[in-house]
Amino acid sequence: MNSIMTEIPSDLNQRIAERVRELRAAKSLSLEALAAKSGVSRSMISLIERGESSPTAVVLERLATGLGVMLASLFDAPAAQAPASPISPVARHADQVQWQDPASGYVRRNISPPGVPQPMQIVEVHFPPGGRVAFETGARDARVHQQVWVLEGAIDITVGEARHQLSQGDCLAMQLDRPTMFHNATRKPARYAVVIATEPA
Repeated sequence: MNSIMTEIPSDLNQRIAERVRELRAAKSLSLEALAAKSGVSRSMISLIERGESSPTAVVLERLATGLGVMLASLFDAPAAQAPASPISPVARHADQVQWQDPASGYVRRNISPPGVPQPMQIVEVHFPPGGRVAFETGARDARVHQQVWVLEGAIDITVGEARHQLSQGDCLAMQLDRPTMFHNATRKPARYAVVIATEPA
């Protein structure tokens, strides 16, 4: 079936595997070189590229940083699977990739149409009660700006040393250049939209 809603985890792991291999080849990086740039071990990268691992959001973020792409890009279909027809400017709800982090349980959906050459991406996140995920984001080759808009519930976001408590309707603007932690300290699920924009180096 075409609907990503029905895509089983192993299929998505295989998509991530092919995408990481493709991006690494495009950058002419060996497993050792990507391991050095990302901080993910060579053995773990090898497992991911064979589709034999269900990587966490933290691991995927490290790989994305090492590959010079955004995390959302790792869920795109590999170029070999891309349709021959022109890129569609519309991403239908049923076709939007949905993925669950095996560590925190948060569910992210890529909202933006894949392959459209624009400097921004939109992601929707469902964050479970008590969920926590910490990204060890550091300096990147290009500036990456992010805004988080809380649609339902409440969430705490710590950027570097600054902690922000956000409730429904609040929006936080930040730059992805320092460690960032997301935490839902409540007993209710939270839902928020993330808008990510990349500024050329």
